[in-house]
Amino acid sequence: MGRLFGTDGVRGVANRDLTPELALKIGRATACVLTDSGKQPKILIGCDTRASGDMLECALCAGFCSVGADVILLGVVPTPAVAYLVGKLHADAGVMISASHNPCEFNGIKIFSGEGYKLPDALEEEIENLVFDESGLPELPERGGVGNVKERYDAIDLYIRHIEDSAPNRLEGLRVAIDCANGSASRTAEKIFTDLGAECHMLACEPNGVNINDDCGSTHMENLMDFVVKNGLDAGIAFDGDADRCLAVDENGQLVDGDFMMAICALDMKSRGVLKHDTVVGTVMTNMGFTKFCKDNGLNFVATKVGDRYVLEEMLLKGYSFGGEQSGHYIFREFATTGDGQLSAVQFLSILSRRHARLSSLTTVMERYPQVLVNVRVSNDGKRRFYTDAEVRAAVQRAEELLGEDGRLLVRPSGTEPLLRVMTEGRDHGMITRIANDVADVIRDRLV
Repeated sequence: MGRLFGTDGVRGVANRDLTPELALKIGRATACVLTDSGKQPKILIGCDTRASGDMLECALCAGFCSVGADVILLGVVPTPAVAYLVGKLHADAGVMISASHNPCEFNGIKIFSGEGYKLPDALEEEIENLVFDESGLPELPERGGVGNVKERYDAIDLYIRHIEDSAPNRLEGLRVAIDCANGSASRTAEKIFTDLGAECHMLACEPNGVNINDDCGSTHMENLMDFVVKNGLDAGIAFDGDADRCLAVDENGQLVDGDFMMAICALDMKSRGVLKHDTVVGTVMTNMGFTKFCKDNGLNFVATKVGDRYVLEEMLLKGYSFGGEQSGHYIFREFATTGDGQLSAVQFLSILSRRHARLSSLTTVMERYPQVLVNVRVSNDGKRRFYTDAEVRAAVQRAEELLGEDGRLLVRPSGTEPLLRVMTEGRDHGMITRIANDVADVIRDRLV
C-alpha cells in the first residue's frame, strides 16, 4: 500500500481524512498522470448515495478542470458502471466516489483508466507523488484552457442494457428478494431484474444519504435471510453500497457466500465451454474447501493477494475468464473489467432459472471448511510493525505448527481500514477459534 491508496482506492472519514482539499489535489494529479499531453482530456465521475459525495464531487471537478480536463457527471451509479462507461463514452479516465461496504461517514475515490481497469500500483504511486509534491504539475491553464463540467445522468441506461444483454437466459419464474444496501443499486437493480422476468421484492432501496450499508446489504444479511424465508422466495441477493459485490441467500435463509457462488458459476461455465483453461482465480482468503472442490471437478485454482484488481491482473496475464473473492467480488471477463455485483447476480440467477433447481441443492457441490476471522484495530504504525515484531511472528509460527497440514493461518493488514485481519481455517471449529483469538491477543498487546 502507498501513502494514499489502499487495495481499493483512497479511503477515509469524509471531511476529516478525505477532505475537499485532498480530493482537489487527487483530481489534478490523476488528470496529469492518466491523460495524454496536448489533448483536452475527458473524465467521468460517478458516486454512491453518501451525503459527502456532492462535496467530494465538486472538489474533484475543480481539480480536473484546473488542469484543463472536461468532466462528465454520471450521478449515482454502481462502481462497475463507471468502469464500463469509460469505454462506452470514450473517456480518458473514470472516478467513482464511494467507500463501498463501509459506513456512511467514510468515503473513497476509486480511479479507472481509459480502458476501464483499476490502476496498477505504479500509476497510483505517480499520482501520490504529484499530490504530495505539486512542483511536478504542468503550468495551469487560463482563460479558455480550463475544463468544463457536463451532466450525463442518462448514461446509466447504457450500463443497464449491457447487464441485461449479458444474461445467458431470462429469469421468468424466479421469485427473488434484492437488498440494495440503500446504495447505488437502488438506482438500477429493480429495472434490471424485472426486465429479465424475475418477480422482485426490493429491500433497502430508499437511500437518504446516511443509511447506506446501515444494517443492510452484503455486510448485514440477517434481514434478507428472514425476508426470503417468511415470503417463501427462491433466493435473495444482497449488494454492497456501490454494487460491485454481491452475496446470496438460499430458499432456507442460508448464506451463500462468494466461494459457493464461484463454485456454482465455475461448474456452469465449464459445462458451457466458456471457462478458459478450466481455471478459476481466487485469493489467499478463498476457503480450503474451494480448493478441494476444484481438484474434485477437474478445475485449476490460482490464488492472488486480496483485492479484485489483483484477481483481474492474474486473469489478464494468463488469459483466464473467471475469478473472484469470498467477500462477493466476481469478475466475468467476457463482460466486465472489474467486479460487478449486478452482472454477477444475473449470471448466478440465470443458472438457477435454467436448471429449475433449488439454490440449496446447488450449494452441495462444495464443502466449506470452518473459517474464523478476527479483526484487530491497530495504529498505522502497528500495521507496519506487524512484519517485524518478534513476539507477533513467534505467535504466528506457533499457530501454524498447531494447525499443521489440515489447516492454515493468514494474518494480513486491511487495505481499506485500520485493521489487522487474523483468519484461521480447519476442520475443528473450536481449535481454530482458540488459535485465532490467541494470535489476535498477541497483536493487541504489541501493535495497538
